[in-house]
Amino acid sequence: MQAYRDQYATLFRDGRDVVLLAVSTDTPEAQAAWARDDEFQFLFGSDEDGALGRTYGAAMGGSGSSRDSRTLFVIDPEGKISYVAAPFRQIDPTAYTDLGTAIDRVAPPRSPSDGS
Repeated sequence: MQAYRDQYATLFRDGRDVVLLAVSTDTPEAQAAWARDDEFQFLFGSDEDGALGRTYGAAMGGSGSSRDSRTLFVIDPEGKISYVAAPFRQIDPTAYTDLGTAIDRVAPPRSPSDGS
């Protein structure tokens, strides 16, 4: 998850035009503490019962499992889910290439004054 944080400015355009939502079965309290302690700039969502993970194919351990891999959603400027990585492979560099492509597809073009 630190790779998300460390690439936030360039990959996620400092949160302009797209929203990153990382979802796991961790409790809201655990996620809030983690986000605060590690200074994450993006949103976390708790899927304690695993319903979202089952819907998006992130459930691990077979049918009906409430243990999910971490799922990443990109929400476009219209507020619609435009990309789902279930699971997001945060240690795989190609996952960031795919994510960057997905963001570039839905976000307005960068202008030279963006500095990005």
